[in-house]
Formats: sequence, structure tokens, C-alpha cells
Amino acid sequence: MRSRSNSGVRLDYYHRLVTKTIISHQHPVTGLLPASTVLKDAWVRDNVYSVISVWGLALAYRKQADLDEDRAKAYELEQHVVKLMRGLLVSMMKQVEKVEAFKKTQSRKDCLHAKYDIQTGDTCVGDHEWGHLQIDATSLYLLMLAQMTASGLQIIFSLDEVAFIQNLVFYIEHAYRIPDYGIWERGDKTNHGFPELNASSIGMAKAAMEALNELDLFGARGGPASVIHVQSDMIAKCQAVLYSMLPRESNSKEIDAGLLGIIGFPAFAVDDEALANTTRQQIIDKLQGRYGCCRFLRDGYKTALEDPNRLYYDPAELKVFENIECEWPLFWAYLLIEGVFKGNKEQADEYAEGLRETLVLLSDSTKVVPELYYVPKDKVALEYKNPHSQDRLPGGKIPHIWGQSFYILGLLLQEGFVAPGEVDPLNRRMSMEPKPDLVIQVSLVAEDKLIKELMKKHNFDIQTIEEVSPVRIYPARVLTRLCKRLGENKKLGLSGKVSKENGLLTTSKLYNVRGEILAFVPQFMDQQQFYLALDNDLLSDICKTDVAYLRHNWREIGRPTITFIITQTMMGEHGMLGSAMWAVIRKIKTGYLNGVQVKMGQLHEFLSTSCIKHLSFLETMDQEQDMPIDQYLESQLQQTCPVPFLPPVVEAKEGQTPLTSQSSEEHVAGISKTRKMSVTGIVQRTRSIDLGAGQMGSRSSSRGLFRQEEVQELPSIIEQDQENVPSPSSEQESLTWFEAVKSPSKLSRKPSFHLLPEDFADFPMKRTASWSEDKMVVDMYKGLNSKDLLAQLSESMSLSDQADILHFLYVEEGLDWDTKLSQRVDQKVTVKTLMEELYYKSAHYKAWSVVRHTAGILEKKVENLAQAVTELLVRQKQVSVGIPPEPREKIIVAPLPPKKLHRVISEACGEDKSSAVLTQELLVYLSMFIRTEPKLFYEMLRIRVGLIMQVMTSELARTMGCQGDKAYEHLMSLSPYEMKDLLHHILSGKEFGVAAASSKSVGIGERQLSIVSAQKDEIMGLSQIKRQLTSKSMSLRDVELEEDVFQEKVGQWLRRRRLDGALNRAPPEFYYKVWKILEKCHGLSIEGYSLPHHMTREMTENEFKFALQVETALNRIPQPEFRQLVVEALMVLSLVVENDWLSNLGAIIQVEGLVIEANEIFLRDQRRKRLRTKSMDASAQTNLKPTFPSSEGLQRAEAKGTSLGPDAQSSAAPSSRLRRSRSSSVGFEMQEMEVKGDATLCCAVDQPRPTPLACGGVAGICCHFYDSAPSGIYGTMAYLAKAGAKKLSFHHQFDENAEVDCRVS
Repeated sequence: MRSRSNSGVRLDYYHRLVTKTIISHQHPVTGLLPASTVLKDAWVRDNVYSVISVWGLALAYRKQADLDEDRAKAYELEQHVVKLMRGLLVSMMKQVEKVEAFKKTQSRKDCLHAKYDIQTGDTCVGDHEWGHLQIDATSLYLLMLAQMTASGLQIIFSLDEVAFIQNLVFYIEHAYRIPDYGIWERGDKTNHGFPELNASSIGMAKAAMEALNELDLFGARGGPASVIHVQSDMIAKCQAVLYSMLPRESNSKEIDAGLLGIIGFPAFAVDDEALANTTRQQIIDKLQGRYGCCRFLRDGYKTALEDPNRLYYDPAELKVFENIECEWPLFWAYLLIEGVFKGNKEQADEYAEGLRETLVLLSDSTKVVPELYYVPKDKVALEYKNPHSQDRLPGGKIPHIWGQSFYILGLLLQEGFVAPGEVDPLNRRMSMEPKPDLVIQVSLVAEDKLIKELMKKHNFDIQTIEEVSPVRIYPARVLTRLCKRLGENKKLGLSGKVSKENGLLTTSKLYNVRGEILAFVPQFMDQQQFYLALDNDLLSDICKTDVAYLRHNWREIGRPTITFIITQTMMGEHGMLGSAMWAVIRKIKTGYLNGVQVKMGQLHEFLSTSCIKHLSFLETMDQEQDMPIDQYLESQLQQTCPVPFLPPVVEAKEGQTPLTSQSSEEHVAGISKTRKMSVTGIVQRTRSIDLGAGQMGSRSSSRGLFRQEEVQELPSIIEQDQENVPSPSSEQESLTWFEAVKSPSKLSRKPSFHLLPEDFADFPMKRTASWSEDKMVVDMYKGLNSKDLLAQLSESMSLSDQADILHFLYVEEGLDWDTKLSQRVDQKVTVKTLMEELYYKSAHYKAWSVVRHTAGILEKKVENLAQAVTELLVRQKQVSVGIPPEPREKIIVAPLPPKKLHRVISEACGEDKSSAVLTQELLVYLSMFIRTEPKLFYEMLRIRVGLIMQVMTSELARTMGCQGDKAYEHLMSLSPYEMKDLLHHILSGKEFGVAAASSKSVGIGERQLSIVSAQKDEIMGLSQIKRQLTSKSMSLRDVELEEDVFQEKVGQWLRRRRLDGALNRAPPEFYYKVWKILEKCHGLSIEGYSLPHHMTREMTENEFKFALQVETALNRIPQPEFRQLVVEALMVLSLVVENDWLSNLGAIIQVEGLVIEANEIFLRDQRRKRLRTKSMDASAQTNLKPTFPSSEGLQRAEAKGTSLGPDAQSSAAPSSRLRRSRSSSVGFEMQEMEVKGDATLCCAVDQPRPTPLACGGVAGICCHFYDSAPSGIYGTMAYLAKAGAKKLSFHHQFDENAEVDCRVS
């Protein structure tokens, strides 16, 4: 205990300081504090930060109170804190209607105001007159409310106020996807009023929710009704987004000193110590000066060059603020407090001493903290030349009450008057402490006794749903229904919880509701929601990833419990679980799954170790609305099986076709064959992706991509459209498809460069119009009678026929049309009822094409789609849906509410319901991959789902050797797990094959496809050629092998450019290099879109917003392969800048012009090489001798960069070569390989080129140029360098005839 002579006197000094600088400004009626002596409005954020020191001093007096006077001062200070916090509460409660609206809209017009009138507590400016949406301010209030309540202050007085605080939790819980104006109230740093997703807002919201979770706002005097409940999954989502953003603050701010309050006091929102240290170090390195820290780079606030008469900055104006940004002593106070909390005395002393030197002496001899220090106007030029060299002057608000408060609190902590645990009673500072190993409890439950007996045969003793008493099991949607009552208050007009999201963290708890224990099945297993839960292979894969998710995000007391119900729908053909599901269950039994410790048992065995939450708010809720809770829960336990109205599906026997429309038609009288045929295939005709009529996906080599034991089944699923298939050659006429696959050498050698349509902008997709607008379809269905079709439906035993008929009824009559199929008068059987039945039936039979189509018609929605898109957006990715160009392609740049997101997808996909559903599915998979394998998205700024779908289709067409429309049907027929696997292969660039699964779709008659990875020994390359060429002898078979390998590589660079272009991949540091190019020229023009030089004056080189501008320009190019050549051209220009070949690149550079010029140089080169080759052939015919290269000669050729095949560094892979007979010598085969591509048969001709080009090249570029490797003397970058030398006039380096060897590192 300190003596009164020391501690008492020192505390009295701080009391006087707090009274003079803070309390004296507090309004006596409202309790609010003004921002300064000049600005009389009360900002929420500034008020909370300003009162923290008053609270800290009250705690110090409470601990040191050995006199009545000290206790009186402690109580007085506490009441000042309570009065301010309640003043803010009253001001916010006056806007309760905005809180209710914002929960649903998350719109800026519905947000709480950021500042209030200090005298009345009312709003002081209009909704659109200020950037009011500041999630961090509301979150800070809630965080400090929790901390102060935990310290013993009574701030909340009534249950109405408790309900309001609960709704404020709902207000901030979606902070991870809500762009706001941030801690500095300006959003984008140009201060043009554009909100951004800010890491500081997300971090503060996360901290507030963690602090309030299960907190009783009445303190020790409270009960169940005054407890605040927070959904754990919302905290986890905020954490995931926060970690993905740090150390970046937002799109326009690559670093911000405001993040000090997130990684340290008061939020302590970052558990990852390494990430927190990285963020802190970047702030110190980039923002710290002699008087404090800048807020962010190029911050013009209060600088000598800022125009005080303008609220907004001109875009090119920000450059002038570089190196003269004002420095704020406030941030040293943050670092002082952090040093005390971490026990780092050296850090605390350093920043305390620095702060003392920045204090300003007022007229009454009081030392206060100024808002900032600025560079005087007469010293700006000197500061530009030598940053941090000039003395600065104090400016802004003096005193800065926020900074003054933190300075006083820091000194109280440093001198030991207050302990860190007293200003952090909820122990948030302990978040970085290591956590104990987590054990995840898994309880398997059988849907019925049959499944129980089946599992028992395999030594798994599990209970049925009825036997798990005293625990009752419900689907996750029941928990959503129960939580709707949370925060409900009729007097305030609050409806309670709106969000329907219940993630894994929420369903992994057990709940006590009126004395009963409830368990909930994870939401991803709810088969009434989206069809992903109907695929057992995908379920098993999700199970493995979910246990890892729990291990990293579980923060509750007690163990998580996953309740897994084994249902009849999981049973396979022979009444057995699938192999993947069995593997997961056996892994769980061993005690470890995916590296996580798990324990299998029955639910009643886990009651003592599980995390059990009390849904206490249900005990006091009025049950007059809707259905009482007890009755609702009872209704959910009653399992009802819907009465089927569709006829059963009959499986076709092996060797037979399934029941077709012709065979089923005989059972229906009065329906003509013509009418029936017009209905068949309706579903297929609604597909929208088309790769171009008559274009066949080529498979230059089929070896190894199909398993030999399965390939014989493939003819049943590969059915070519004979009308669109090109006529076979004489050699191929007698070949079956299977024979061609087994004999790849007999396939056509000519590669197909038409994996995507020629005019990508005008014909990227065959868009199906609305049924009412498509005259051909209307004429086709003219005269059909819905009642006749219903009669035919009752007889049809084919899923495809049932789908076609129901689709026609949906188009003609609508979903709500009563089909009159029910024999009960009081029961309606609508088209929607039949669609639902078809949906589940087709899922059971694994007819995934029908599942996706019916899911689209029924508007099935992925439960967490908004979260999935947000996972992509916050990791510096943009998302687009639909096929380019705009406006058909919809670009998503900011998180959207679920309803709006579904509307955007629907508009982008038009009438193609299957495409809309597949878009949702792919977005879910992409979000999974970006969480688990972020390297797949490296240098990919915009994820274009429409192009990804098209690439998946074209790759499937190439691999299977079928038409594009057939490939799209096969794509739609993939199971969700196989769809995810195919997407992974596309993103990773791995080769894949297609195998036929062991089971057929009943009623469809096609084998299910399986995506298989191609083994390394199945993909031939240059190494195999080298082994053959360096051997002592070479057989005819070896020559054939070499030619097969050559053909396998034809088109590989074109394909790679198309893939990279569709995936929007860019080289490392690409955007940084473009920024450097812009510094040296007046601008860049890409497809008419200009990137002006002044962008470098507005944005820094590492600013995400600049990268977005570059990407916007590149995305105006509709052809993905041409886009990649433009990227390569920009990389060549960056080499010019890096090597200082030109001090100034001149006027605006037409980048696509460089590509066109490079193509012309390439074609001229091809003509010269062709003439030279003819001359060599003529001389060689006079002395024909077989020659065999030695190993030494091969090594010399490699050292010179000579191409020996498509894998070599310089490669312009030809589609046509100098052909020689098999009897030709190997020496001539070697001579052939020296030819770098033959474009003389298509584009390198003297006469005018046809349009479109004969070779299939797009944008006027020869197809062989697209198919050239980037590096080497014949690579695209070499030709681009020559074009750049010609266009930019730096022939002193090299001209178009020079041999330039550009190597890609």
C-alpha cells in the first residue's frame, strides 16, 4: 500500500488534470462531451475514448480509498462515466427504428448517427449529410459497456434497455461484410464519401461480441432475462475476415495507425501474435515520425497544403501530401499502454518520454496533448527532400480530449495506480495465450432401427433418434426459429434476431430450454435446404474440414459436440453407406480425424463435458404469437413421409436403353407422337452455355486419362450429336469412339483451337430467351394440352421424361397450378409439390442434372452464400457472375445481403435456372478453397464464375472429345463432390481424366462420371523424348512415341493462356510494375479504357484500389487468350522501366497495339523460316543419310536454347509440320523439330487474311502466336520486346531482326 503522501497526492494531481481537460466540458444534462471547445457536437467514438481515463481514475481511487474523501471522489468519477454512457444510450435509443431497419437492410440510410447534439442528445445533421455508418464506434460503445459493467458499474437499468443492447449486437454482427466510413469517418481516403470494408471496424465488432457474450448487464443483481447472447459463428466470421485483411486497413489504405487499437487496448481482437507483431511493425516503419504516427499514407488532413474550403480531395492531389502527413501523438499513447500490458517497460518508458516532449502548455500552465503536429508551409519543400528533418508545429484540437484521455490512462497504468486487469476485467488481453488441445465429441445417431441394425453388424453401437433421451435432436432450422425471439421487444418495436445463419459453432453446443436438453444437427446436413447435403461424398469431405474449423475457432467453455444422423438417403445401391462415408466413420472411431482428436460416443455420455448454453430468454417470452414453443418443438419431432404422386422410376437393364418417351407414349391415348417428341429434351434446351456449334473439344492424346477397366463403359455416356459432328476422315469412318480412344494415333492430328467461341464478346453463350419470347419453342409446343401431359406423367417411369413434362407445366401453368392428382378434396397437389418430389427422387438416384434444374426452379438457396462470397471479397478478390461482357456480367465488389446477392445471380444467369444454381455451388467451393488453399488464387484479382464455368465445360469437352453442348450436359451431371474436384483441377492446373463410376443413374441410363487425376507417368513430356533420342538405337515405335508426345503438346500454350485469362491470373508483382510504367508515361490504353498517369499521384504502388483499376481495364478484353498477351506486353514494358532504357516512355501507350505489332513480326519471321526450311529440304534430298544425335550434341543444343520439342524454352507449337513418312530417317525428324511453327498455311501469307482467321485465332492474332511459349528467341515476349522497341523507338537496344531471348523466371 502506498503512503498517502505519495499516492494520494499523485492521484489528486490526476484528478485535477482530468477535471480541467475532460470533466469540465461534460454537459450537465445529457452527460455528453464535445469534440473540442470549438466543435460542440458529441461524437460517439470520441466520447467513449474520452471517458476511459475518468473510469481508470475512479478505479484507482476505489483501490486507494483510505479516506472518505477518496471514496467520494471514486463515486463521483464513476457517476460521470455512467452519465456519459447513459447519455449515449438514450441518444441511440431515440433512433431505435433505424436499428430495426438496419438489421434487415444494412443500408447507410438506416444506420445510427455517428454524432449527436450535446445539449439535447438528438441528431444534429441529416442522414445523408455525414458519413454516419461507423461500425467501429457502435462496437466500441458495446465493448466498453461490457468492460465497465464487469468492473461493477451499473449502466443498464431496465429490460427494455437490455433488449436494445441485444439488438445492437445484431446491428454489428455482420460487420465482416458491411463497408463503412471507418475510424476517420471518410471511407475512401480521397474523402469522396465512398464506404470501404475496414479492418478496424471488423476487429472492434469482434471484440465487442466476444466481450458481451453471456454477460449479465445487471451485474451481480441480474437474472436470465438480462443476459446477452452472441452467435459464436459471427465472431468466427469477423475473425477470419480480419485476419485476411491485416495488416491492410482497407482498399485505399494499405496501413493505418488506427489498427493499434485493434491489436492492443482496448479491443485485443487479434489472437495471432505473429500477425499482431507484423501489423504493429508496419505501422512503426511506415507511419511513425518524430512527434507521433501518421494516420495513413498520403493523409492530407490539416496539412499546410490542404484546402480548408473543400471537403473532398481531387484524385491527383494526394501525391502532394506524401511525406508531409500530420503526426498524431495519440498513437504513442496507444503504444505506451500496450507496453504496460505486455510488461515491456522499455517500450512504455520510451513512448511516455516521447509524449512528454509533445505536450503543449496552456495559459493556465496545464500540459495537454495536441491533436497533431504539422509541417509549416515554408518548410514543406525541405521536408519533401529529407523526410522527418523539419520541426513541426502543434495544430488541430488543443487539447485533443481523446489523446489526453489515453495519455492519462497510460500514466496511471505505468505508475501502478491501475493494474491492467482492472481496466480489462474480462481478460481480453489474454487472447494470445496458448489454448489447450481440443477434443471434439461426435455422436452418431441412426434415423431408424434398420440403420441401427446395419451399423451394429459393423461393430458400431449407436442409438436411434427416439432412443437418445433425455436429449432431443432437431435440425438447425429449429434453432433459427427459437432464436427469432431473442431481443424481441414490442414496446420498442424490435423484432429480435433476423439472421437465419446457424453455423457449425452454434450447432456444436447443447442447449437447455425449459429444463430439456436439445441437440441440433449441423446446418450443412439439412437436406431441406440445398442439394449439397444430398451428396454423401461431399458430406464426408465437409466433415473432415469442419473438425479442423472447430479446432481453430472454438472459444467456449466445454467441448463441442457434433450430432451426425445417418439417414436412409445416405444408403447406396446395396443398402450400404458409401465408401467415403465409411472411411470417415472409421477414422472417427480411431480417435483422430484430419489431424484433430475426436471422441465417438452417445449423447447422454457427453452431457458432463459438453458446452451447454441456456436459452433463458425463452422462459420469459410471450408465447401468444405464432405457435407456442412447446407445441412447435413437438411438431418438429413428428416425422411425416410425404405421399408420392409421381410414378416410380424403373432402372434400365444393362444393354438396354431406359424407358424412353417412345416406349412410355404407348400407354397414353390421345397424345400424338409429334407432341410427345416436342416435350422431350426441354430441360436440355434451357441450358445456356454453348462453346460454338460444330466445335469439338480435341483430345490430342487419350493415353492414361481413362482407366482401362472403365473405359469400355464410356460409350454409353458419350453420345455425339451426329448432325453437328464434322464428317470423319476415311481412316476414322470405321472406328467406334471406344476404338479411337484406345488408338489415339488414329485420331485426327489437327488440333482444335475452338474450345471457346471465336467472337468471345458477341457469342460467348447461347442465351435461351424467356419461353414466352422464344417463337421457335412456342411454335414447337403449340397445341399441347396440360391435362394430356399429366396423364402421360402418371405413366412415365423415366426421370428425364418426368423432368421435361414438369418443366413444361411450370412454364405454361406456373408452380402454383393445381394438378388435381390428389384424391383428397382438401389437398392440393401443385406443380411445385411435384417438383419437390422430383428434386429428392432425382437426388436419391444421383441424377444431378435433374437435381440442379429442379433446384433452380424451386429457387433453392445456399444458406451461407453471402458468407461464401464475402470470404472471397475480403481476401482482395472481386467476384463476377454471368458471362462477359457487361452489363450481362455482374461484378460484385462489396459484400451483399443474401437477398440482393441471389437477385444479382438470377439477373446474370437469365432464364437458365441450372446455371444460376451451379453459380451458387461454385461460389461455395471457391470459398472453401480460398480458406484452405489460398495459393490457388495467387495473383488472381477477379474471380469470374461465368468464365470458370465455361472453362470447366471446355476442359471437359477436350478431355472427353465431345461437343461443347454435350460437355455442358456432362458437367451438369457431375455430383457435387466431383464438381468440386473438377474445379480444384482447373484452379490448380493439374491434368485430369474422366472415368465412369460404378453406378448408373436410374431412369437416366447414363454412367455417373468421376474426375480422376492423371498420373505423372501418363503425361508425356520432353524428358521421355530425351531418353529416346540419347539411346544408341531408335526403333520405329520410338519415332511414333515422339510424334505422339509432340501432338500431345500441340495447343498447350493456347490452352494455358485461355485458362489463365479466364481465371484472371497475373504474374507476381504485376500491378506494382504497371504502377511503375505509369510513372514513366502519360498513360496506358487497353481496349479504349485509359489508365492515366495521375493515378500514381492518387494511389500508392501497393494500394489495392490501383490494382482494381488495372483489372477493370484488362477485363474489357473479352478473349481470355488475348488478355494474357496484353499482360505479357505490360511485363515487357516493365522491363524497359526496370532497366532504364528510356527515361520517359512518352504519350499514351496503346498496349493492344504492341500485341498486334508483335504478331506481325512473328508472321514475317515465319515466312523467312519457311523459305529457309524449303532450301534446307532441297539440299538434303541430294544426300539422304540417317543421322543420330549424340548425347553431347543434345547437351550443346540445350545450352543454346534450341527447341527440341514443345517443352523447350522457345516453342511456337505448330498445328502443321513438314510431314514425312514413317520410313524417313531420324535425322529428318530432328530437322522437322527445328521448325518453330508454320503459320504460312493460315496467316503468314501475302494475300489479305480472311475474317475470321483460317487458323481460328481471335482478335486478329494468329493462333500459332497464341500457342507460342512466352520465353525463348521464338517466344511471345521476344516478339513483344521487338514490337516495343519499334513502337517506343529504342532500337539502340535491339531491333525486330535481332535474336532476343526472353526467359521467364
